Amino acid sequence: MRTIAITVATLSLAAFASTVEAKEISKSHQFACTWGSDMAAGAQQSKLSGVSLYGARKQLQVRKFKQPWMRMTAMGITEQTYNSSSKLKPAAIKQIYYEQCIRHELAQR
Repeated sequence: MRTIAITVATLSLAAFASTVEAKEISKSHQFACTWGSDMAAGAQQSKLSGVSLYGARKQLQVRKFKQPWMRMTAMGITEQTYNSSSKLKPAAIKQIYYEQCIRHELAQR
């Protein structure tokens, strides 16, 4: 029971720290991290559903993107996701990607 309480406290602190860190970066960087985490989660969902990398890339080719950089970035995220041996759920991939992206943005300063 104590381990569960410690784990919950640790997760709460991690979520709080992530929120604080997110406020320290610009809205555009925060948007990019959120968008990238959505792409990674979608790629993981496709991978776990049995869609081939070729099929996932074809889906991205026909998708409309708001910014020119998004298509190639989505392709890269998808390829990296497929190359990973991870079997984590898409929600976990989304959270991990977002947290690492925020840390990367903060480290660039």
